[in-house]
Formats: sequence, C-alpha cells, structure tokens
Amino acid sequence: MTEPNPFRYGPTRGELWFWLWVSLGGLAMMSLAIIYHGFPGGPALAEVVGLPVVVFGYLGGRSVKRLTRRQHP
Repeated sequence: MTEPNPFRYGPTRGELWFWLWVSLGGLAMMSLAIIYHGFPGGPALAEVVGLPVVVFGYLGGRSVKRLTRRQHP
C-alpha cells in the first residue's frame, strides 16, 4: 500500500511564494516606518517592531523552509 502524501492539505507552491512576498513586503513597510518616524521607545517598540518581526518572520521563514524542502503538494 502506498503512503498518502502528508502535504496534500498544506499550502501549494504558489501560496508559499505569495506568503513569502507578503512577509518581505510587511518587513519592508516596517523598515520604512522606522526610517520615516524614527525608532520607537517604550511599549511602542513591541507594537512597531516586535509583532511584525514575529508574524512576518514566521510566515517568511516557514515559506522558505517549505519551498527549499519541497514540502508542498
């Protein structure tokens, strides 16, 4: 009996490329906001730098990992 494809319900190759470009665009917009307004201090540091780095970094890293390992249907 053949093994089922474990990635058949995962994002397709096109979706992974889309999320990679979205994450790069989000990190670029965060960088432009920091350049334009200056580096934030206090609690704004978590909102302006921390959350985008975590969210877009995860999306980009996951997309790169799955694309390089060919873990897509």
